[in-house]
Amino acid sequence: MGILGKISDTARAIGGKRDRTEPTTAIIVASGNSTRMGAGVSKQLLLLDSIPVVARAIMAFDECEFISEIIVVAKQEEFYLYQEFQKLYKFKKLVRLVSGGKTRQESVRNGFSAISKGTRFVAIHDGARCLITPSQIEAVCREAYKHDCATAATRAVDSIKVSSGKNLYIESSANRNHVWMAQTPQVFKTEIYELALKKADADHLEVTDDNSLVENLGVPIKLVECGRSNIKITTPDDIPLALAILRSREETL
Repeated sequence: MGILGKISDTARAIGGKRDRTEPTTAIIVASGNSTRMGAGVSKQLLLLDSIPVVARAIMAFDECEFISEIIVVAKQEEFYLYQEFQKLYKFKKLVRLVSGGKTRQESVRNGFSAISKGTRFVAIHDGARCLITPSQIEAVCREAYKHDCATAATRAVDSIKVSSGKNLYIESSANRNHVWMAQTPQVFKTEIYELALKKADADHLEVTDDNSLVENLGVPIKLVECGRSNIKITTPDDIPLALAILRSREETL
């Protein structure tokens, strides 16, 4: 168990009786094409301080005791790499590898179809969002257990301007006090997410954010502040930023 997991355990010991958890499956999506990275390799396989991006994400979920099992959705030709990661990093909860689909929504659906019987909640996470911590995962799960659905997010800090079309003129301004930037994990009660997938099929709805599927059901989703360090590796500029965040965390330990 890593240092973040130990800190979480200590806090619970001080607080008294351990909180109840629910059977929760993490679905880590790592099958994208990484077109914006332009590195000739899947962004989730890039090394961040000598450790692959996606391996860092898996580590956090493996260390979080609110997670029962982990399913990784990846390209089939990369399965052997995840098998190597499991041996190298001694993942305890990585139980299945599932092939990705043509879209992110299809990839998550494939992962969802492989969850274990009895799973009460699913925690859907982008494999390129590698700086998530066990305590942040726990915080989102706790809120989902109370409210059925919860998502990692952070408040917008910049002025938000809205434009449509290709003219790039400002059409309106959004009140940033009411604007949040969605992150992952996004945690949903299993039956709610299953209904959301069915309704998306009926509505011919294709989205890149699982919150949007559940919003389409009209089900409320609790926002959980996870800070600005829970970044997603999307472009080459994100690598030095991620390294700086890691260094900052090491200095505070």
